[in-house]
Amino acid sequence: MPPANPLRLLNAAGQSVWYDHIQRSMLTSGTLARLIAEDDLRGITSNPTIFEKAIAGSADYDEALRQELRRNLHQSSRELFFTLAIEDIRATADALRPTWEATDGVDGMVSLEVSPDLAHDAEATVREARELFARLAVPNVMIKVPGTVPGLHAVERLIAEGVNVNVTLLFSVERYVSVAEAYLRGLERRRAQGLPLERVASVASFFVSRLDTALDPVLAQRRPELQGHIANANAKLAYQEYQEIFGGAHFAALRTAGGRPQRLLWASTSTKNPAYPDLLYVDNLIGPDTVNTMPPATYAAFRDHGMVARTLDRDVETALAQLAALPELGIDLSAVTDQLEIDGVNAFIQSFANLLAAIEAKTRALAA
Repeated sequence: MPPANPLRLLNAAGQSVWYDHIQRSMLTSGTLARLIAEDDLRGITSNPTIFEKAIAGSADYDEALRQELRRNLHQSSRELFFTLAIEDIRATADALRPTWEATDGVDGMVSLEVSPDLAHDAEATVREARELFARLAVPNVMIKVPGTVPGLHAVERLIAEGVNVNVTLLFSVERYVSVAEAYLRGLERRRAQGLPLERVASVASFFVSRLDTALDPVLAQRRPELQGHIANANAKLAYQEYQEIFGGAHFAALRTAGGRPQRLLWASTSTKNPAYPDLLYVDNLIGPDTVNTMPPATYAAFRDHGMVARTLDRDVETALAQLAALPELGIDLSAVTDQLEIDGVNAFIQSFANLLAAIEAKTRALAA
């Protein structure tokens, strides 16, 4: 009898396995269907960088671009991108629909991000998120909205309208708490209008590894033994807040009305430092009612040698002590996470610009 698949065991333990990658060849080759069938894959996330690599770095989309140009030669590269992306997202949602139904709408989700250059414009974010959700017209999609301060207002409004939201680019526990509160306010507004809460879904994507990448060079000089520990400690503290928020009286009334918790999703879970274990940001963050969206290499590594044990609420006192040591070392964690948010937004804006430029270049070549 073959050994149990660690990815399946992880799902069974209450942490949903999602895949942080999408490309049209995954759909056409049967790869996605195989991941769902063999690994019990329960969701897909995308972002501008993933689409940039998929569209600019392959010929997968050339024929679709040709067809779009034949249909309308004067589309902008932005319009062309969303046409291509929506086709992929809808096809992926169709493949995951049985999972969505089997889990009563908890999993089986696929995420598409709003244009990253709207990260500081709440009105434009709401407008585009609403439009994308309507164009997709399937229940098991989430629209990704950056968790910037303007993004909080967008999240509240979109949840109130019944748009599923994946709040992304979260680095600090304080901002995560603000996101959870925005989600609750959105549910409250929806309930006040007499609208159903049952199928409104949301996750809060908490980015993990980038914090260690930012802090390790400083810690190497001041407290080397803390290197590679702060990111997981930060995530464990966020989970403590999650348990308090969604286990408390405030949410209890919304739960009675059909509201669902906004699960924490661990993002950026690949190991950037080759000296660290390849599953550092997976093995240490396993706990119920959470999601881990893994890029392909991390996903394959966990499938090969992942160990499933509840670790997310283990050694919390140690994690708190590690975080408490930072101010004594002259490290302002809030300033670091603020900068990571700025850098993250800017990186996605750059990827989106590169993507649009690549589509423009391809359309010129194809038109010629």
